[in-house]
Amino acid sequence: MIRDYIKYSIGNLFHRGMRSWLTLIGIFIGIAAIVALISLGQGLNNAVTSQFQSLGTDKIIIMPGGEIGAPGTGAEAAKLTEKELGIVERTAGVDAAVEMEYGIGKIEFNDKNTFTYIIGIPLDTKKLEMLKDMASFKAAEGRMIKPGDNKKAQIGYLLATDDSYFGKVLRVGNKINVEGAEFEIIGVTSQVGNSQDDSQIIISIEDSDKIFNKNKRYDAIYARVGNGADASKIVEEIKKGIRKLRGEKEGEEDFSVQTTEELLQSLGSILNIITAVLIGIASISLLVGGIGIMNTMYTSVLERTNEIGIMKAIGAKNSDILQIFLLEAGMLGLVGGIMGILAGMGMSSIAAFAAGQALKTTLIQAYFPPYLIFGALAFSIVVGIGSGVLPAIQASKLKPVDALRYE
Repeated sequence: MIRDYIKYSIGNLFHRGMRSWLTLIGIFIGIAAIVALISLGQGLNNAVTSQFQSLGTDKIIIMPGGEIGAPGTGAEAAKLTEKELGIVERTAGVDAAVEMEYGIGKIEFNDKNTFTYIIGIPLDTKKLEMLKDMASFKAAEGRMIKPGDNKKAQIGYLLATDDSYFGKVLRVGNKINVEGAEFEIIGVTSQVGNSQDDSQIIISIEDSDKIFNKNKRYDAIYARVGNGADASKIVEEIKKGIRKLRGEKEGEEDFSVQTTEELLQSLGSILNIITAVLIGIASISLLVGGIGIMNTMYTSVLERTNEIGIMKAIGAKNSDILQIFLLEAGMLGLVGGIMGILAGMGMSSIAAFAAGQALKTTLIQAYFPPYLIFGALAFSIVVGIGSGVLPAIQASKLKPVDALRYE
């Protein structure tokens, strides 16, 4: 019986071909937008998560001015110094700590120049061992910077593969000019996936101190937690120590101390909020699509009033008429959903590729988990059936005599 209803419903949709296609547009656009936005949002979330996992879950990040995630932008008065570094290193549970300096500097090579991030790191053996765990410092070619490497530089992956910076790519052994000082390239950093990390220059902190005149005022301190230590307790101890040093009250600190997991959770929450807002906007199209299905089904009831009367006269029950119209509405939702999913997958894949090429990053990716595909399809069917409920009920309640008499 259900098979007959399905065949009958499909036949009616094809019979009203143009109207059916126009009705599908709202569902199609809404589902396509939702699939595209969720897939891009989830892909970005996965990429960011991967980036932070490359730092290691045993890391604590101390930044000045409460500006974690914005290297080199903290207020000068709030910079970290050797005193803060000493507090971090002496905190129980901290295995090692690495101070860093950031700055945007002018790089010259092959009679061309560009501006990029320059990172100064200490050349202490233990501190360098800690940095080897972090993806943005590992060497893919040549070697990682080591003790005694003054006037040596480790360059980002993009500088060694993309000739748009200097007309030709940089190689190990090349000499580059960094803010007026000559440096020899000794290594190429592994690809991280974002243009900032993949175009940065890594030099000794002594060299960066001279180039940027930092006077040992650091832009960040990374601390590694020892095995078995409670990172959250260590964070509180570091905060307490730096507050005491600076004479600051709790809640009024001009510095930030967070674990990588806490920072990842904060960024994840922001991404989820943005995605939810965009999905809410896209859902308006689904609402329009649902209204379109409802309008189509009401029109169908009016057009087929005589037909409904005949079906009831030969024995069709109210439940039979209800099922037929709900199936038709569900079919509209199903077809619109399938089309929307395919379009959404195509849109997000093209957007990810275009953004990756334009921004030179692999952070923007399209991700299509099974729950997204099946969830979007189920949602479109529910919207279709839900929109067809009232027209279907109206059709099922028609009296055979009145329906046959209707013109």
